[in-house]
Amino acid sequence: MVPERAVILAAGLGTRLGTLTEETPKGLLKVAGREILYRSMKILQDLGVKEFIIITNRKYEKKFREFLERNNFKAQIVINEHPERGNGYSLYLARDKVKDRFLLFMSDHIYGREFLQEAVKGEGLIVDRNPKYVDIEEATKVKVRDNHVEDIGKHLKEFHGVDTGFFVLTPEIFSIAEEILSEREVIELSDVVKRAKLRVTFVDGLFWTDVDVPEDIKKARDLIVKTSVKGVGDGFISRYLNRKISTRISALLVDHISPNQITVITFLLGIFSALLNFVSIPLAGIMYQISSILDGVDGEIARASMRTSKFGGYVDSIMDRYVDFTFLLTLAYVTINEPLWWAVVGAAIFGSVMVSYSTECYRAVYGRSIYEDIPEMRYLIGKRDERAFLTMLFCLIGEIKALFALLAVLTHLRVALTVWLVWKKKGS
Repeated sequence: MVPERAVILAAGLGTRLGTLTEETPKGLLKVAGREILYRSMKILQDLGVKEFIIITNRKYEKKFREFLERNNFKAQIVINEHPERGNGYSLYLARDKVKDRFLLFMSDHIYGREFLQEAVKGEGLIVDRNPKYVDIEEATKVKVRDNHVEDIGKHLKEFHGVDTGFFVLTPEIFSIAEEILSEREVIELSDVVKRAKLRVTFVDGLFWTDVDVPEDIKKARDLIVKTSVKGVGDGFISRYLNRKISTRISALLVDHISPNQITVITFLLGIFSALLNFVSIPLAGIMYQISSILDGVDGEIARASMRTSKFGGYVDSIMDRYVDFTFLLTLAYVTINEPLWWAVVGAAIFGSVMVSYSTECYRAVYGRSIYEDIPEMRYLIGKRDERAFLTMLFCLIGEIKALFALLAVLTHLRVALTVWLVWKKKGS
């Protein structure tokens, strides 16, 4: 069961970030459109945490209160009047606020949903044996013996993993902290961990990182965007071309534009590409492909900035259909004269709509993504990104009739295979 309370250590002054933390604490710096702390708190709230205890200093108290009020988090603020005494002392100040198992994490760490889902099931210190997103040289290393901490520190030569800054603790930890405080004024969390010989839980290779210096903000932003791609449902072109470009664009825009704004911009660009058919078909094809690349940006920004909504995805899908229909119709209008070929054009346009309809209909009927339930769908060609890329190529070489013939066959073949795969999976 997920502990109901989480303690957040946020009393540090963040001096390594320079002017960025003169007025704003590290945990409230925005990375990819959201405060660092918002990310962890929102995910943990979704997982079952009911209350947060934030340990901060007097300088940042007002900022944290405004943040909590703005986002409706249930939380208490505990003031550390002596942050120079170390983050172990900050932990000790939470002793009267928790009575049962609780979570502990650092305010300047960014955790992905998958990491937190696994970490909250653990016990003691969460250690990563395969840290993919942090500089191991700068990270705090952990030496483990019999599944407990034997030693911990940045300069360990022999170690088994890296300290993720996330803990699942019991109130007994405060007795250890009090014992050390009776010996000296300054007490670091690593001192408490080592003295307590905390149990270790390994959560390996999942996304988490921390922010210590200004360069870490850009690095974290880029990582968040790259790990915010859809995961399933992308076609071949999206996986190997479009996403490599769109994630770079998303990283540049995520702090400056909303998902809805980029949805509108992409839609207008798609309509503009259709109108370009009256001027230059090759240029129209290139612009259509560019709009296809940008079509992934709104979703990437929405996921990276934790602003996803069912309505946003719904509207985006509708706008895509309008763009595809308008482009193919105008392309046919300026190039096709024979009535027989208009039957092929109609089949191509109808098939393009049915590709999307066949997958969305599955979600409506079965309540799940077809790409999650039927992995083979991932390898069927004919998705929107692939059709847009083919359209650009055929526009560039001027083979428009061949394009419509290919789309007519490809789209309806994909729909037929989709129905067959659903029949195999779900039966009659």
